[in-house]
Amino acid sequence: MTYPLQRIALFLLLFTLMFSCSVPESSTPSAEVAAWEQQAARITIFRDDFGVPHIWGKTDADAVFGLLYAQCEDDFNRVERNYLWAIGRLAEVEGEDMLYSDLRARLYMSQEEAMEEYERSPQWLKELCQAFANGINYYLHTHPEVKPKLLTRFEPWMPFYFSEGSIGGDIESVSTARIRAFYENGQSLGLNSQGGSLVQPPLLAEPQGSNGFAISGKLTESGKAMLLINPHTSFFFRGEVHAVSEEGLNAYGAVTWGQFFIYQGFNEKMGWMHTSAYADVIDEFEETIVKEGDKLFYLYGEEKRPLSSQEVTLAYKEGDELKEKTFTTYRTHHGPITHKNGDKWVATALMWKPVEALIQSYTRTKLTTLEEFNDMMKMRTNSSNATVYADADGNIAYYHGNFFPIRDAASFDYSKPVDGSNPQTDWQGLHPLEETIRLVNPPNGWIQNCNSTPFTAAGPYSPKPEDYPSYMAPSPENFRGVHAIRLLEKANGLTLDGLIALAYDPYLPGFEVLIPGLLAAWDAQKPSDPALAAAIAEMRRWDYAVSTESVAMSLAHFYATHLLKNGSAPKGLNLIERFRYYATEAPEGERLEQFRQAMAQLERDFGKWNTPWGEINRFQRLTGDIKQPFNDSLPSLPIGMASGNWGALASFGAQSYNTKRLYGTSGNSFVAVVEFGDKVKAKSLLAGGQSGDPASPHFMDQAQRYADVQFKDVAYYREDVEKRAKESYRPGQRRDK
Repeated sequence: MTYPLQRIALFLLLFTLMFSCSVPESSTPSAEVAAWEQQAARITIFRDDFGVPHIWGKTDADAVFGLLYAQCEDDFNRVERNYLWAIGRLAEVEGEDMLYSDLRARLYMSQEEAMEEYERSPQWLKELCQAFANGINYYLHTHPEVKPKLLTRFEPWMPFYFSEGSIGGDIESVSTARIRAFYENGQSLGLNSQGGSLVQPPLLAEPQGSNGFAISGKLTESGKAMLLINPHTSFFFRGEVHAVSEEGLNAYGAVTWGQFFIYQGFNEKMGWMHTSAYADVIDEFEETIVKEGDKLFYLYGEEKRPLSSQEVTLAYKEGDELKEKTFTTYRTHHGPITHKNGDKWVATALMWKPVEALIQSYTRTKLTTLEEFNDMMKMRTNSSNATVYADADGNIAYYHGNFFPIRDAASFDYSKPVDGSNPQTDWQGLHPLEETIRLVNPPNGWIQNCNSTPFTAAGPYSPKPEDYPSYMAPSPENFRGVHAIRLLEKANGLTLDGLIALAYDPYLPGFEVLIPGLLAAWDAQKPSDPALAAAIAEMRRWDYAVSTESVAMSLAHFYATHLLKNGSAPKGLNLIERFRYYATEAPEGERLEQFRQAMAQLERDFGKWNTPWGEINRFQRLTGDIKQPFNDSLPSLPIGMASGNWGALASFGAQSYNTKRLYGTSGNSFVAVVEFGDKVKAKSLLAGGQSGDPASPHFMDQAQRYADVQFKDVAYYREDVEKRAKESYRPGQRRDK
């Protein structure tokens, strides 16, 4: 790829910045330190009784400075790790295994391109991005004992790498295995398999998504609208924060470590909850490559277009050495080449508008009305998420996705790679917001999304599938959606505590489908096995509710797990369809044999088949490591929650880690319930605690509350924050631990 002359200055700046990322702290210019100190003097950070940072700044930029400083205090390790991943330098710390994750990041944006995105941003956004960098750099300057793994200096172009909200987002759907197969040893050795390269989660993986409920005043005791904010993410993936300025910012909620905007949360007038929409917004274009001499072209209609190429050199750690590998990367107008199908090179197209996405992500936090929110959504850069909304005017709303390319779906199947040489397969702009799937104030008074179809989001008042292109909502129903609908159909007179009780309802509708098939198999065969008979009797008495005391829950979990791993269900069935198959069509002998295997595992690992669930399903946090270690011999807490796969709204994704017990690592992480009115009221809960430092009192101070479902009151208004504050300080001041 060649660059015009006007980019030379940017290349020179790039060289300078690359060097500056490893400049030692002691070389920081005194003028820069003085500017940091001047900005810090305009900021106050209050830490409440759970360590939640409440940042007050004069300007939005001041609040952002303080927000990033506070995040670094809580978990610099995760702040740095998120940016190592996002900017494509993780292999320099974690080794060659992450090299193709880094290459994937560079395929979609180079550092030079990120700098260009920063330069074309409006001035107010540049100021926020500079404040982001200043807040982190001032933290490192005032904490010389903190030793970054690599990034000793942060730059204002870095936020453009993950601008939509959740770290990862669409780009994580692109398979690094296929990128490696294509780029590692030359394109001629690329994979020759057909089909797409998008990552599909394993069947037994805990669903990565969220629950969002919006409740209108007709169903609440106060007559005010309410919102459930319930992301299902990796534990300790998000912090709980509050950022306030004199320029109208007053946002509270969850932030992905390193972000300068609240990702899922609320302000005084309205709240927003993002769930994963799983809409079809990523497409693969099979390109026809032609080589003429030493030049490569790709066919596009009657044209033969030059294939853009660029050298990318990546560093990676091997032992104590830092090695390098250089790749020649390729791109068409559809996007970067990511893999190969047969003799076709494949470009993967996804939403990549960093400036616009950052603008949408930040401005969302300061809006006050549904009309303003709707106007913001017209930017259409929130590609991976659905949004559940509620406000102080009593409105509730739902947006299933936000970014939808217009395609010729009548002629082409975009769920598979399409012919990139045919101009008719190209995206034809974006669907306007009015053409996307939306709900506003349905008469039933509730909206739900649990990462399933939007066509049940409001019961009989839901959108109709025939009104929209199939690619807008390919997701089927799931057991969490079934569960939510049943509860919301009966909801009335809800309070915040009532909404919490609803969100933690212990019933598991998946087992309502699966277990009767097991009982039917027993009744048909009645094998002579006293232990099996006793276990079947336990299952027959079960009400399909999870609890720490339940033996049936233990049996059901391992029975379902064994069936899904080893059973005979046809390929291609979703989880609900598989459960129905095992309940009604699978051979009776298979059902009983897999149940025996579940009993055998319980006896082998725990000494008896009738082990209560709380002895098995545990919460443990021993270190601040990104990948947590687990140990059966060290303290842990019993958890009366279950996998979202089985229909648990309060999801607790647990598995063994060379352990007998199952330890939770994902699911309910940050949870909040919010009521809007003359004043906003909220309660929240965070897995473990706010700090990633085991020495902090806030490392595990919410763990027992998490196990007991004991939410804390949110301090939102200044007078409440000051009453709850255990310390108050400015960035750079010494804190009393």
